[in-house]
Amino acid sequence: MRPEGRDEHDSLYFTYPHFDAPGPDAPRGMEVPVAIVGAGPVGMVAALELARHGQRCLLIDAKSSFNDGSRAICIARASYHILDRIGALDPFLSKSLPWTTGRSFFRGRQILEFEMPDGPDDRFRPMYNLQQQYIEQYLWDAVARTPLIETRWQTRLDGIDTRAGGPTLGLTDPHGTYAQPARWVLAADGARSAIRRMLGLRLKGENYEGRYVIADIRMTHDYPTIRRALFDPACRPGGTVLIHRQPDNIWRIDYQLAPGESAEEATREDNVRASVAGVLDEIGETGAWELEWWSVYSANTLALDDYRAGPVFFIGDSAHIVPIFGVRGLNNGLADAQNIGWKLALVLRGEAGEGLLDSYTPERRGATLDVFANASKSARFMTPPSFGWSLMRDAALSLALRHPWAGELANPRQMAPYRYADSPLTAPPVTDGDGRAGPLPGPLPGAMIPDARLDDGFLSQRMGPVFTLLSFGPAPDISHPLLTCLSLPPHSAWDAPEGSTYLIRPDLHVAAHWTRPDPRAILDHMTRILDHS
Repeated sequence: MRPEGRDEHDSLYFTYPHFDAPGPDAPRGMEVPVAIVGAGPVGMVAALELARHGQRCLLIDAKSSFNDGSRAICIARASYHILDRIGALDPFLSKSLPWTTGRSFFRGRQILEFEMPDGPDDRFRPMYNLQQQYIEQYLWDAVARTPLIETRWQTRLDGIDTRAGGPTLGLTDPHGTYAQPARWVLAADGARSAIRRMLGLRLKGENYEGRYVIADIRMTHDYPTIRRALFDPACRPGGTVLIHRQPDNIWRIDYQLAPGESAEEATREDNVRASVAGVLDEIGETGAWELEWWSVYSANTLALDDYRAGPVFFIGDSAHIVPIFGVRGLNNGLADAQNIGWKLALVLRGEAGEGLLDSYTPERRGATLDVFANASKSARFMTPPSFGWSLMRDAALSLALRHPWAGELANPRQMAPYRYADSPLTAPPVTDGDGRAGPLPGPLPGAMIPDARLDDGFLSQRMGPVFTLLSFGPAPDISHPLLTCLSLPPHSAWDAPEGSTYLIRPDLHVAAHWTRPDPRAILDHMTRILDHS
């Protein structure tokens, strides 16, 4: 929503582009390898991942511009590695605001200051703030310069038929309606997914009572880029307020609605202005400000039972909806896009069997359930669902005024990327065989690799385009068309025994670890991943 007199794309700081529909003579109806429905951040990352591996795709969106409002603003370190892999990184680094610190307050007194893990071996900071308009603009710039991606704006999905052969989409643009066949479809069409509805699928899970108004304002304010959480502040008794700095002097203020408070009333412009003024008074900010945009949000943990329906794969909010606490919504969706992107690309290239695609749901739904487990705890703390939860939450916060350990309960961060421990692509952890309990030091199979500073940059910059075989010591004598071999001396960031060899996937997750690498064992595991059996 925008202030009275401004339309949905009339921003104080961002100029929205306008995208024309395909012309009347544009080719329509020729089969495409992959059709992606939804040109938001998740859909564009999927397209760029496919293109990175040399595969064509069609990107479809009913809109004529980007999504309105700042929406998702927190991008995690792991997502910056994705942006790097797809060739879209530079503008993100130039514009976004990195941060490492969070502060929590209870009734006006600070109870916690936390630092997210960060060190000299990390190429990127733990978190960056950037409005979604810029996220979409920078991804679009990368899409527009990629000839393998065809984009059709102002093109609405009216139906999908998956009954015979490959899927066929029914599409409508200003020049008419037509059938669009594809080999595969990626549903990146958001929380209200039309594809999900057309296929008779529904999200399942838990709806929380907590509702928030999210409001962006423009003001000059010298507080650093630190996430602030205010519990039971005077401006919203019993509620929670979150405050984030964004580029261009834009500040995001999220404030919880009280039980029984009407969302319709709360989102009236005069009420939003009054609520924002109350928050600013709470933090001692007395300068001038302008209202930019606002919306309302509910905390839910919802997901499909299966992220695949035949030739259709669901990515991002079409597959799952997670609470904002822990900032895993957008970041989870980008990981979905990368995960299915490289797998589909290898299948389309004839370098992997379709069995590889069976790993998508267990990996990415597993990641969603892990988010749910952490976010549910945070959601109950941030938005207590009952009087009893509220009583316990406030008791813990009161303890935090005197005991620092209790303040950690107010820390919702979930920083580590999900480990694909139970994936069919992941080998079991290696032990030393001498009765030692547990795996050897170093990253476990399934985990995302730690980065490491090298003499000429960072380890993540040395990874091959598809799979990488990383050896700490002499590399085994092995050759495979999808494999880049890399040999390094032991590095403290990995804590891996000398002689260790790791097979690393295109998404920088460890597939397998050997202490005595045998070329046959490595090739056998590659075959297992690529499903050439």
